[in-house]
Amino acid sequence: VQLQASGGGLVQAGDSLRLSCVASPRTLITHNIGWFRQAPGKEREFVGGIRRSGSGGSTYYPSSAKGRFTISRDGAKNTVYLQINSLGPEDTAVYYCAANRRPSGTPGYNTDDYNYWGQGTLVTVSS
Repeated sequence: VQLQASGGGLVQAGDSLRLSCVASPRTLITHNIGWFRQAPGKEREFVGGIRRSGSGGSTYYPSSAKGRFTISRDGAKNTVYLQINSLGPEDTAVYYCAANRRPSGTPGYNTDDYNYWGQGTLVTVSS
């Protein structure tokens, strides 16, 4: 399984941004995808996930992310997207996508739930 996150950059507060996670072929059929972020000096935190397409493809978000974060998938492009709206300086972080084969329930809210990680993409929000 290979994952590559992209789409980060320098944006202004209030902007929106869409991050991409391109996976190796068939990964989205067999693996759940999670999005995490890690701000400087902080632990990596879960911001949302989507179950594998072979298991319904439901999305999950922590309460802190509901409303501003939206995950979607394009199976034809082997890509999962993370849309972030109303960005603020607190959203400055490296954003990672990760994958696991958790068979049921949520895709996993903890870093230990995931076996494969992309390299991360930096989002910097200026005020």
